[in-house]
Amino acid sequence: MADDDFGPLTSANGYKASSSAKKTAAEMAEMDAADESLKKWKESLGIKAGGGAVNTSDPRNVVLLSIAMESTGRPDVVIPLDSPAAIENLNSQVMTIKEGVEYRLKVKFRVNHDVVSGLRYLHIVKRSGLKVDKADEMLGSYGPSADVYEKKFPLEEAPSGLIARGHYNVKSRFIDDDQHIHLEWAWSFDIKKEWD
Repeated sequence: MADDDFGPLTSANGYKASSSAKKTAAEMAEMDAADESLKKWKESLGIKAGGGAVNTSDPRNVVLLSIAMESTGRPDVVIPLDSPAAIENLNSQVMTIKEGVEYRLKVKFRVNHDVVSGLRYLHIVKRSGLKVDKADEMLGSYGPSADVYEKKFPLEEAPSGLIARGHYNVKSRFIDDDQHIHLEWAWSFDIKKEWD
């Protein structure tokens, strides 16, 4: 996917990433070990003295497991992202969104080796080749953990009316402050009068 689809790769909402050298989770755990407040903050990121990589068999630092659409009164529509085969299957699947409903996206992911700083989700929505929507959601910073992280995005309302109904193509990307793209893929959805 071309970078120009997403525009300049800048930080969300005025957030500015640190320009200092990246440190491993083990190095961060040892820094300022006597400072109790820093110790608690680091532990909230999953950084503990003697800690480190969680899943060394997977070379990926951030493993995106799924993204889902949550809408009241309906089961979540879950899109698996955990393997190349799952991503490939998205080319033949089209998600349906009922016009005018409130929904939110939520993502599940795991961090394996080192702290990921400023993880963000970006997407560009196009209809008939024209950009109609853009999202830039900050997920935050996370340390390695055996636990699965889940982040819910703000509620949105699907457009409604005859003009809004139709097919939309989406390009999505997970990127961090170091401009490392953890995952990028394309998918599509239809806005319809009723759920399928």
